[in-house]
Amino acid sequence: MSLADWLVFAGFWAVFVTSPGPNAVNCILTAWGAGFRRALWCVAAILSQAALFLTLAASGVTALLVAAPGLYGALKLVGAALLVALGVRAWLRAGDPVAQTAPPVQHIFLRAFAIATFNAKSLAGYFAAFTAFVAPDVPIASQMGAIVPTALTLTAASYTTWCALGAWLGRRALGVVASRALRRGLALCFIGYGAALALL
Repeated sequence: MSLADWLVFAGFWAVFVTSPGPNAVNCILTAWGAGFRRALWCVAAILSQAALFLTLAASGVTALLVAAPGLYGALKLVGAALLVALGVRAWLRAGDPVAQTAPPVQHIFLRAFAIATFNAKSLAGYFAAFTAFVAPDVPIASQMGAIVPTALTLTAASYTTWCALGAWLGRRALGVVASRALRRGLALCFIGYGAALALL
């Protein structure tokens, strides 16, 4: 991968991981209630999902999904249902006081992994990255040597920042009304992402 190609990829990936989506919303909500350190399990889950998707894409699964629209459609519907369910649950719990005991790290990790795996932004981003930036006539190993560290580094930096924002919001001791409104707004983001995924 040339320096120019790498710069274009790095720019694409930076926009991809810094624009708010379901992963960012989950990082914010988790850090808000569980604190920054526990929310880093969200980042670990997102990085695990990213490594898995990068590996699958390098092994040709991206081409398989493009060739099997039924499978891709089923994955989209599962993701849409998951995001809408999480949004409805967050909406219903928006008025509840923030839990004083954080959920177990396994719960945080598995929820974040599921959100990262089944959301439209992730699926579209990986498809775009691998159809636009991976040259079929160049050995995949040499390309992945540039793509993987770049993608994982930018991903870690972005979602760690989203967690920091959530922890900062949680420490601000927002009033109950402001807290409920913001949490409901974030819940609507999940529902909107799910609806968009189902309609695409």
